[in-house]
Amino acid sequence: MQIDEQTLRNVVAQVLAEVGNLPAATSTNGYFGRHGVFTCVDEAVAAANEAFDQLSRRTIEDRKRIIDHIRRISIDQCVELGTMEMNETGVGRLEHKIEKLKTLGERTPGVEFLKSEVFSGDHGLAVIERAPFGVIGAITPVTHSLPTITGNAVSMIAGGNTLVVNPHPSGKKVAAEGVRRFNQAIAADLGIDNLICVIAEPTLESADAIFHHRDIACICVTGGPAVARAALNSGKRAVVAGPGNPPVVVDATADFDRAARSIIQGAAYDNNLLCIAEKEVFCTEAAFDPMMDAMERAGAVRLTAMEIERLTAAAITTVGEGAHRHDVPAKEFIGQDAAVLARAAGREVPADTELLFGETDETNPFVPVEQMMPFVPFVRCRDIEECIAKAKFYEHGFRHTAIIHTNNVRHMTMMGRAMDTTLFVKNGPSTASLGLGGEGYLSFSIATPTGEGVTTPITFTRERRCSLIDDLHILGR
Repeated sequence: MQIDEQTLRNVVAQVLAEVGNLPAATSTNGYFGRHGVFTCVDEAVAAANEAFDQLSRRTIEDRKRIIDHIRRISIDQCVELGTMEMNETGVGRLEHKIEKLKTLGERTPGVEFLKSEVFSGDHGLAVIERAPFGVIGAITPVTHSLPTITGNAVSMIAGGNTLVVNPHPSGKKVAAEGVRRFNQAIAADLGIDNLICVIAEPTLESADAIFHHRDIACICVTGGPAVARAALNSGKRAVVAGPGNPPVVVDATADFDRAARSIIQGAAYDNNLLCIAEKEVFCTEAAFDPMMDAMERAGAVRLTAMEIERLTAAAITTVGEGAHRHDVPAKEFIGQDAAVLARAAGREVPADTELLFGETDETNPFVPVEQMMPFVPFVRCRDIEECIAKAKFYEHGFRHTAIIHTNNVRHMTMMGRAMDTTLFVKNGPSTASLGLGGEGYLSFSIATPTGEGVTTPITFTRERRCSLIDDLHILGR
């Protein structure tokens, strides 16, 4: 019998796989062993595409095993990887870097979210299932580099997809190391490598190449207005987690001490890097002074008007020209500790101070700017109507997150209708909206401009209907 060269190679590869020297699923995969780390976008997409083909032939139970490796590493190695992220990015708080990895490993939705629908009637049966898109291109922020990858990977792979990530350049090392560890464990167990691919030297050009690559089926981005617009202009399905400037409203019926603890918990978490975090507070006249006193009782440090003026001059800067000129947070203050901000204001506070606050008017740049630092401005308003109107105006129509502290249900209703935000929290910290102290599930990709909300595996699937005509409906004739 004549055996051609390709057949011989295939037989040899199969034998090697069977004796355990090479996983069968990877015997002809030229990218096996790279463990997801690439410098070339084309190679990364090709590797993720091969991994997708292999994943498509595996069971839902295999997807769960894959996800379990990501969860285990995120939980068991959260201290090492969280410390690595803190050292590289230099923003946020170490304990929260560690906590984010652990919590996302534990609570990100997986395959259990995938549900089928069935319609049965006189004309047969229709089954609606959730099918993958394929290779998803993801852009992740410096604020939560590896945690965002972790959460996205769990949800996307649960939906049957693979992904190529362009991380923020300031978080590229921890992104590559985390991805390498995930893939290495998955490949050793299931014989599939490169389910998650990362660009080790990310640039604007590599992000653009991912946006427009013919083999990228879907885009998921987390970032500011510019990256959101780029994703929406890519011509592909885009899931966009855009900017936020979440306002807080407090009225005279609120439990002030509870409100203060909640504002500190949400606004101080990871030094205010979360997009859902409390950024500015609007209090009714009757609530203002009691609320300020409650903030001090809860441990926040109140700055004077002069100190706020000095902090604003140091921590807020201006970019752009002409009509595009606008205020932005100064990079050297983003995600820094409250003690660092206090020194810029001319004040020394204890190193463990979580949050600074103080009274401003609405013209202070800390009110309209998504500042991402642990100082929260409090603005005095006449009544609940003015509070809600200002909250709506300074949320900028992002429809991201809003928070209210009140025991007046009518006021809750008024604000909810006016704000129309993706997340709306009553009488708790912003973090409760992600299931952290509240009900619901967790994700760090909150798609506000494109409307998907807190993402799940279903977000990264397409609906597929299979119809059987006139049979398998066994009730009736």
